[in-house]
Amino acid sequence: MEQLLAHLVGDYVLQTSHMAEHKTRSWPVAAVHAVSYCLPFLFITLSLPALAVIGGTHAVIDRYRLAHYVAMAKNMAGDPGRWRDYITHTGYATETPAWLSVWLVIITDNTLHLLINYFAIKYL
Repeated sequence: MEQLLAHLVGDYVLQTSHMAEHKTRSWPVAAVHAVSYCLPFLFITLSLPALAVIGGTHAVIDRYRLAHYVAMAKNMAGDPGRWRDYITHTGYATETPAWLSVWLVIITDNTLHLLINYFAIKYL
């Protein structure tokens, strides 16, 4: 529960609109967001390796929009006859309602972060 709360505070409460808009285009912005994202995790762990993994992977996932590629790969594998349909901004076919495809990518992004955070805190 603590990890989920730290994630929500770091990724939503502490993230400015500037960070949200520019982290996919700028390494410095992605890095500042990743550092601010890690702050709530200081209440859970003081392990420098865990914090480095949490912050480092957060920056990479957000900077390169990796959730989009996870969605794209998953959808291509699940429907190989239509693989070209999934080369979109979200990784979902254009006939998928925009609100749904955006939320599915957000959920995938959060799941990636939460999984990594869990294992980093548990094993590092």
